[in-house]
Amino acid sequence: MTAVDLSKAIHAREVSCREVMASYLDHIDKTNPRVNAIVTCVDGEALLEQAGEKDAELASGRDNGWMQGFPQAVKDLVPTKGIRTTKGSLLLKDWIPDADGAVVTAMKRDGAIIIGKTNTPEFGYGSQSYNEVFGATGNPYDENCSSGGSSGGAACAVALRMQAVADGSDFMGSLRNPAGWCNIVSLRPSIGAVPSGGTELFTNSMATNGPMGRTVADVALLFATMAGYDAKFPLTREADPRVKALTPANVREALKKDQKGVRVAWIGDWGGALPTEPGVLETCRAAVERMKDFGAAVEDIEPFYNMNEFWETIWLPIRHYCASSLKPWYDKCRQDLMKPESRWEYEGSLTMSAQEVYRAFEKRTEFYHAMLKVYDDYDYIVSPTACCFPFDKNVHWPETIDGTPMRTYHNWMEIVTPWTMGGNAVCTVPAGFGGANRLSIGLQLVAAPHREFEALQFASAYEAVTGFVEKFPPKF
Repeated sequence: MTAVDLSKAIHAREVSCREVMASYLDHIDKTNPRVNAIVTCVDGEALLEQAGEKDAELASGRDNGWMQGFPQAVKDLVPTKGIRTTKGSLLLKDWIPDADGAVVTAMKRDGAIIIGKTNTPEFGYGSQSYNEVFGATGNPYDENCSSGGSSGGAACAVALRMQAVADGSDFMGSLRNPAGWCNIVSLRPSIGAVPSGGTELFTNSMATNGPMGRTVADVALLFATMAGYDAKFPLTREADPRVKALTPANVREALKKDQKGVRVAWIGDWGGALPTEPGVLETCRAAVERMKDFGAAVEDIEPFYNMNEFWETIWLPIRHYCASSLKPWYDKCRQDLMKPESRWEYEGSLTMSAQEVYRAFEKRTEFYHAMLKVYDDYDYIVSPTACCFPFDKNVHWPETIDGTPMRTYHNWMEIVTPWTMGGNAVCTVPAGFGGANRLSIGLQLVAAPHREFEALQFASAYEAVTGFVEKFPPKF
């Protein structure tokens, strides 16, 4: 059952919140041990009691929102009041926050019940969801392979119906790669659409929270819950009225739009600049061809920016700069508890001058203007969600792709980085199954900044002609 249909069933009193909770908890008990997607769980009896309270609210005429009674496990980077939040780090393995993060507050406001936490790599660094606290999360289509990251636990839980929708977050593809590898949908909103941030809220315009679900309509509804202005987050903006007007009753119709004549630019591997595993481009390009079924005009385009220059002068320095946030956890007595990749990110920030940081942001501005020019001729840019298919979950990151050595632990995810720095609205949709193990990969449907609603409409049209989301994980 989709999130849209679950909400309708609860509000029509066809099923009680307590029955929903009991069913989900039973399914989690049977399914989760094989994949390790949900890593901290609230006591089941306490959750059933909360679900009963949601039923009583409905019986009395009180309806919090479309998520009334929804069991929700929250990404383990986001603080949850009274529920352990480790950020995948041994340094925080016993931390119990005294307040909720903004997205948790939003989901609770719409009636959700927090049941636990979903797995993530340490501090969200890396696109493979493993850590020393809980271990690795398996892929829903092959539990021996990775589910991606850093929202890998969330994506796997959604794909295996352990929750109807999920929150995630994205700096370097953390909503996009897991969605692609788990055959689900996600939305990376433009910066400011969803209240997001940590201890520094003014200059970190790269990372954002966002929704994940099995269908575009489900993702759109959770985005409506998350989106909006919050005075505590200075970069936020008022939500698109079309988004805030979405309900389970109207969302599917609202997302319908004639896409005939829409101009699609396929950028693939950026003119051969990015190595890809055999099958990635073929699988994704075949999926792009399906867009012609609803009238889209598809063209291959040449890169509009040099990717090596982008990586060296924009991505790496800004990424290191943002890793300054790791300072509280990095000291001589505790750094041995951090994984090498986290230490490398932070140590890179220690050698940067203010002039180097400023120059990187100048180059980012240059890239941004080059990116905007593409939208003079096209409505959407499309590329794969990763340069490879899911690999062994015990491998931290691939050292080579198609024979090309990776320069860093995250180089294999370079294909998502332009849209982070461009601040684009990106909806990820399944592209099908390929590679030697016939596993899932996704497409990034890249809209211009702040055009989330249009991206969702385009994704809905694509979803209608492909049906990839109907392929249920075979072993479960």
